[in-house]
Amino acid sequence: MDPDTVRREWADRTGTYSPEFYAHLGPNATSEAVRTTLLERVGRDASVLELGCSSGRHLAHLTDGGFSDLHGIEVNADAFDVMADAFPTLHEQGEFYHDTMEAVLPELDDGAFDAVFSVETLQHVHPESAWVFDDVARVTADTLVTVENEEGTEGAEVDDDADVNYVDGEFPLYYRDWGRVFTDRGLVKVATERGKRDVRRVFRQPDAGE
Repeated sequence: MDPDTVRREWADRTGTYSPEFYAHLGPNATSEAVRTTLLERVGRDASVLELGCSSGRHLAHLTDGGFSDLHGIEVNADAFDVMADAFPTLHEQGEFYHDTMEAVLPELDDGAFDAVFSVETLQHVHPESAWVFDDVARVTADTLVTVENEEGTEGAEVDDDADVNYVDGEFPLYYRDWGRVFTDRGLVKVATERGKRDVRRVFRQPDAGE
């Protein structure tokens, strides 16, 4: 599956794993873990970007926690209508980019956001688009949080090309060691927590305070 096909799969997604699907689920333990990490690392006044925000359930949990400078990138146009209905405060206050990460991130300034996070989004980036990880690191001023599926990568020699699996036989999931991906790009790994499904990693810029 080529990069454009992968992006179209998500842009046109309905049903399972769609914006409506995630809005119905609402914030979860991952939302709380991200919020706790950002409170500890950068505080409520920080500018925060979510990569692949869908209808905004994780950002909405930040809104409920007092964060207000919130941003998201999302390729699926339906996500914003769903957000307006499910999370109206976030929809009104946030700033959103309806496009791909590959299109948006290169246009942003260095250190554009105090914190950047992704939840099961980077794992779907095609190997031919792995260059975008450089921009993820570049636009992060202080803290990066990744919550991604890393099945089978612990201790393995895994690079940006990644191993691939197909979710429900439909769209690809690329397994990468995100600790290696972002420390190779100059970030410092602060914390790692392995869950049943995902690995949550916290990184900081080398010149950011502990």
